[in-house]
Amino acid sequence: MIVDDHAVVRRGIRAYLEVLDDLEVATEAGNGLEALDLLEAMAAYGELPDVVLIDLLMPKMDGVAASASITQLYPSVKVVVLTSFGEMERVHAALANGASGYLLKDAEPGEVVAAIRAAAVGDVFLDPAVARQLTQEIVSPPTGIGALTGRERDVLILVAHGCSNQEIADELVISERTARTHVSNVLRKLQLTSRTQAALVAVRQGLVPPQS
Repeated sequence: MIVDDHAVVRRGIRAYLEVLDDLEVATEAGNGLEALDLLEAMAAYGELPDVVLIDLLMPKMDGVAASASITQLYPSVKVVVLTSFGEMERVHAALANGASGYLLKDAEPGEVVAAIRAAAVGDVFLDPAVARQLTQEIVSPPTGIGALTGRERDVLILVAHGCSNQEIADELVISERTARTHVSNVLRKLQLTSRTQAALVAVRQGLVPPQS
């Protein structure tokens, strides 16, 4: 199954795959919700695909959420992510949700085929650039500001502006408990013990201007 919100992308991938003897495109979907509906219908007939090739950024339901649902509901179906985004947060989210492969959209057609074949037999295939980044993180985990996720950087900036946990929660539209967790993670990753220290780091890193 090919899942992408751009019809031209789906058609291009389909055209390439259908000339191969060992691969057959069962169906296409334009977003995560549509993919789950199709899988439910296919499961009723015992015709689930072996692999779902899915984009991450899509309307209605993105690929990260859809991947999590697919691997939970249909353990036999492998998920290979195909996206234009190489941020490591997305890679971690996709792999944590059970994805068996991660490809960037500038991958060679042969790599797409290799990823699908690998997933079908239970192996994991990563885009070489993504694999290098993951290896680098294992060898030398990011420290300091580089260790923070995008949301944690937002939290750090709000801490530096003197916001309480409740004010952070209101600003980011999250629960106060989640805000508190984010603040704890920021302090832990930066190896700090107080919000004042965190504020100083934010100023030193240029995330917020120094207060006059």
